This record gives sequence, structure tokens and C-alpha cells, in this order.
Amino acid sequence: MKISRIARIGAIGAVAALALAGCAANEGGTGGSTDAPSESTLTGTIEATGASSQEAAQQSWVAAFQTANPDTTVNYTATGSGTGRENFIAGSSNFIGSDRAFNADELAAGGFGSCASDEIVEIPVYISPVAVAFNLEGIDSLNLDGETIAKIFSGAITNWNDDAIASQNDGVDLPDQAIVPVHRADASGTQETFTKYLSAVAPDVWTYEASDEWPLQTGEAGDGTSGVVAAITNGVGYIGFADASRTADLGQGAVEVEGEYVAYSAEAAAALVEASPLEEGRSDHDLAYAVDPAAAPAGSYPIALVSYLIGCVEYDDAETAGLVKAYFEYVASAEGQDAAAEAAGSAPISDSLRDQINTAIDAIVTE
Repeated sequence: MKISRIARIGAIGAVAALALAGCAANEGGTGGSTDAPSESTLTGTIEATGASSQEAAQQSWVAAFQTANPDTTVNYTATGSGTGRENFIAGSSNFIGSDRAFNADELAAGGFGSCASDEIVEIPVYISPVAVAFNLEGIDSLNLDGETIAKIFSGAITNWNDDAIASQNDGVDLPDQAIVPVHRADASGTQETFTKYLSAVAPDVWTYEASDEWPLQTGEAGDGTSGVVAAITNGVGYIGFADASRTADLGQGAVEVEGEYVAYSAEAAAALVEASPLEEGRSDHDLAYAVDPAAAPAGSYPIALVSYLIGCVEYDDAETAGLVKAYFEYVASAEGQDAAAEAAGSAPISDSLRDQINTAIDAIVTE
């Protein structure tokens, strides 16, 4: 099944079943209006780095924003989330994409060089399933429970015809072939999402803390999402994890939840996030989700990436502040979310979350 079809199904399902899409394309700020066109007064350039998972969505967002605001330039480079956060602290990125929010220790340490103060805005604008993707000749899908996935990536299961895999896939002719697990070489929020899933659902097997850095020396490493996907694509017997929008041509794992195997979709990923609370103790402009894969409700997909845009409450330059604020407003708008769903198969945010996000964006000082 191709991701383009999954994206359309997921986006439609998210609207119908979860009310994730906005009711009108002109809700949610700059770039979201379908009223008579008006001449943009925005000018300038902003630099951004970060999550490679957002790359396809960012390309669609940037193109639409620059078309609506022709005197602006948004440069987004997909460096990976870890590098993006480092750049934000160092002051070399006006905003970043990150597959996780800054944690409590990082917020306490402060020192965000891109900002005029240590107050930041973190908004979840990209929700997407993380696929368990593999390359086996003649096999398009496999059922896998959490314990089996953990054993594959920890090295406890090393062959594709292992009984643990075969028992969940009656009628599938599994090869007598070595398994080569692929992980991220760089610090990655996608990787942290995946290791959080492993530690939550199979703690007796995956005994490591959730981390954006891979804890083992075994397996093969790929740089960024593209590196992981390329390794799996070019290696028969390989398996890895990546943003689902990038794994269309690979075999896919359906993941066990509440006794049923759930294939990834935008709708199923959104169901997990919709059932999750926001982290406590954060400001109204810092919206970080506390997603627990072990508490995934029936029908949801338990490995869901919640990726953020992160900017400053205060910038040294008013033009930069205005551009970042306008760009964030467009990304969060119904139009921006629909563009990402079309380009990347992500799940549009709900109307209630959009309201919270717009409140957070309003904290950016532009005067």
C-alpha cells in the first residue's frame, strides 16, 4: 500500500472520526485565509534546522508561505532533531523542528542563544506514525507484537524464520535469513519515540531508557531518516524505523495493540495522541504531550511521533519575530495542516489543539 493512499485515507478518517481537521481553511492565522487576496507586508529571511521527519511537510509549508508572502524566505534544513536543538541553543537557528520538546532539565538550564530571553514557544504541529519497515522479498506486511520488535532490535531474535515471528504470521513463508536492524546514527526524536515505545511495552526485553541516541553498538546506523530508509531499501533482510511518509515502498509491520494488529495510518496515530495528556508544569506557550505507548487505546497505532516547532517568546529583532510568528500561524492553520497531510501523510491537529497552539503563538513578542 502506498503512503499517498494511506495519507488520503488517514486525513479523511481523521476528519470524520476524530475531528482532527479544521472546519474551515481560513482558521488559525496567517496563510489560512481564503478571502480576497491582500498584499503581504512581510519581508525578510529566517533560518531553521531540525527534524528530518518534517522535511516533506516543511517543503509544502515553505512553498505555500513564500507564495503568499513573496518578499520572505524561510530556509529549513533537515539536520535531525538533535542538531536542531543544539543550533537553537547556539543561536544559529531562528526556529527549529524537533521530534521532542525540550525536557525539564534543558528548560531549567536555559541559555537559548536564538532568543532574547529563556522563554520559548513549543507547539506540536506534526503528528505522524513511525513505521516499522523491512525489506523481505515477496513479503509486504508482517504482524509483530511489542516484545518481538524489542527482541529484534536488541539482538535477541536474529533470524526471520524465528518462531516468535512465525507464530504471529500464519501462512507467511518466512526466509531462513539473518535480520539486520537499522537505527539512526544521529540524535533523533524519531529514535526517542521508538525507544520510548520499546521500553514502555517490553521493559523486560528492552532494558534501556528512552533516548534520542541508540544505546547499542550492534546493527547498522543511518544518517537521518533518508539514511535509515536507504539502508533498508538496499538491504534484503533489513528492518528499521522511520517516519511513515518515507517508507511507502518497503514492507510494513502491523503492531499489536489490545490483542489486535494495527497498521499505521494518520488516523490511528492521531488516536494515540488524542488520548494523551499534555505534560504538567509547563507554560501556556509550551505544549508538550506526555504520550504513553503502553496505554495506547484499541485501534490506535502505538508508535506515534509528535513533532514540534520551537521558537522564542522574545527575539532581538522585531522582523525576525514577526516572520517566525506568521510562519507558525500558517503551519498551525487548517490550510497548513491539510498541506502537510497531503505531502507527508501526517494527521491534522484538532480544533481544540489549534486553539491552544494559537494562544502559544500569541506569546511571541513582535513589537
